[in-house]
Amino acid sequence: MNTAVEEKPQNPSAKQPPKFVIGVRVLDQIKSELYNPGDLKLKVGMTVMINTQQGLKMGVVASNKILNFRKDSQETRVLRIANENDFQAESRRHQVEEKARTLCSSKVAELKLPMNLSRVVHQPHMNKTIFFFTAEGRVDFRQLIRDLASNLRHRIEMKQVGVRDEAKVIGGYGVCGETLCCSTWLPDFAPVTIKMAKNQGMALNPSKISGVCGRLMCCLQYEHDNYKALIKNLPRTNSHIQTPDGTGRVLKNEILEQRVVVRLEDETIMTYALDELPKQQNSQNSQKPKNPQNSKNPKKP
Repeated sequence: MNTAVEEKPQNPSAKQPPKFVIGVRVLDQIKSELYNPGDLKLKVGMTVMINTQQGLKMGVVASNKILNFRKDSQETRVLRIANENDFQAESRRHQVEEKARTLCSSKVAELKLPMNLSRVVHQPHMNKTIFFFTAEGRVDFRQLIRDLASNLRHRIEMKQVGVRDEAKVIGGYGVCGETLCCSTWLPDFAPVTIKMAKNQGMALNPSKISGVCGRLMCCLQYEHDNYKALIKNLPRTNSHIQTPDGTGRVLKNEILEQRVVVRLEDETIMTYALDELPKQQNSQNSQKPKNPQNSKNPKKP
């Protein structure tokens, strides 16, 4: 006997994730974010209004109809296509920010505060202006807040940020000629150490391995694992090794080519491929010999 299985009715009120999302770039940012277009018919280049954590903002459609791989519902969505009132409100916001920036810069110079004002963001829906700044240490800006609040007549918030976070927001170009990774596609900052530059055979010159933010370049971590594998069997710099032409001292390693530059005992400089050299005992990842006194530790009877 066949039994019919009753299907449970779907809850129409349950939020379903959108099939497609679009990329919207806020006017003062470089990186675009994904938003739910809803029922709006949008094209690339159109100006729209979006709801962000910082309130209502104006953005430009950067990409259209991207397949949504998120399983959860997309809460952030495009509210509407920007109209004339939105453009006027955006113009008034920029005027308030420019006035606040000029006033704050003059007050910082007047009070001789050890801080650098980087950007100003006005939030009309909260009647608040946020001043972002960088500084080496703590700054006593109580008098600055009082002066700004008395002149601007709205809430004031001072927010200290790191140089990397500030470079991410401001944007720019790196020494490679491309836009900064942090302001375009890099999701999070990963720790970068000077050892990464050493493993890649780079000159430890701050101007060569530092980004526009003054910190070590984020791209040093991209190929670090590959370089660690490549230098595994290479001899250490300044170590003495055996070559087909006799004993010599390692001047440098050409990591990508897997070659070793050696100065021989007769002051001749030769370049050898790694497979031309006998297997070295003092490779980059070789461990230091253990202390023989510690290795011989007889058990007590």
